[in-house]
Amino acid sequence: MINQIAHVCISSLDLAATESFYMDGMGFRKAFDFKRDGNLVGYYLRVTENTYIEVFLQKEVDTQAKSPVKHFCLEVDSIDDVSRHLTAKGYEVSPKKLGADEAYQAWVTDPSGVRIEFHEYTEKSNHITGTDCILC
Repeated sequence: MINQIAHVCISSLDLAATESFYMDGMGFRKAFDFKRDGNLVGYYLRVTENTYIEVFLQKEVDTQAKSPVKHFCLEVDSIDDVSRHLTAKGYEVSPKKLGADEAYQAWVTDPSGVRIEFHEYTEKSNHITGTDCILC
């Protein structure tokens, strides 16, 4: 019935900085713009063939707000490659670590405070094995 996540919508305080982060830093491509009265108010960024990040300009974003959505996560082939690329573009990426789910993870924050997790699965990852993840 459901094929995949279609998009994640985020707010941006600065459309140009957000575009630079996601396009230059993350390597996404712009799919299309949202315009109102001839002004750019947002855009869609293509993550994969049919998965997008939807971005809309906001005057303020409360990055400390308690929201049930904590972050979004992107599966990657190599966290080391992603980290090197983002660091070279001037973005701070957390050190890679092996999580309780046996997947490597690292984190980055976009210019508006959106937290992004990267997952690199291993043969033992619960995502691959389907076994329960036991937390300490």
